[in-house]
Parts: sequence; structure tokens; C-alpha cells
Amino acid sequence: MRDSGEEDGIVYKVVMNDEEQYSIWPAKRANPLGWSDVGVSGTKETCLAHIESVWTDMRPLSLRIAMDSETPEGGGRFGC
Repeated sequence: MRDSGEEDGIVYKVVMNDEEQYSIWPAKRANPLGWSDVGVSGTKETCLAHIESVWTDMRPLSLRIAMDSETPEGGGRFGC
């Protein structure tokens, strides 16, 4: 069994989808459909550290837009 802190020798890249959700993917493989490179690659730990530093709002982009467009007077679904 592999120790979670042990390096696996694979070079990863950080990818992002249209909802601005992040993941890591082996650098040698083509991106899954709907995912684009963000320009960061390296060890799994390096890539995950980058994601942790930039992905501060876990909500999908469409939800953030919907919530931001709600009226502050409480007229919308998420209003108070």
C-alpha cells in the first residue's frame, strides 16, 4: 500500500472546466472533454497546492452568477 505522502513519479497538470472547477490530470494524457489546462504542472502536491490557493469558492460558476444576480431586497430565491 502506498503512503499518501509518497511521490508516485507522475507529472500532473492542473485543469479547469467551464464551471471554474479544478482538478489534476496526468500531464501526458489528453484533457478530458470540457477541461482546459491552466498552465501549472508538477508533482501531485504542487498541483494540489496551486488549486488550494486559487479555488477559494467551491461553488460552480453558474451558481455564483445566479446568487450574485439575486436582488438584495429578498425578492429572489436566495434572498433573506
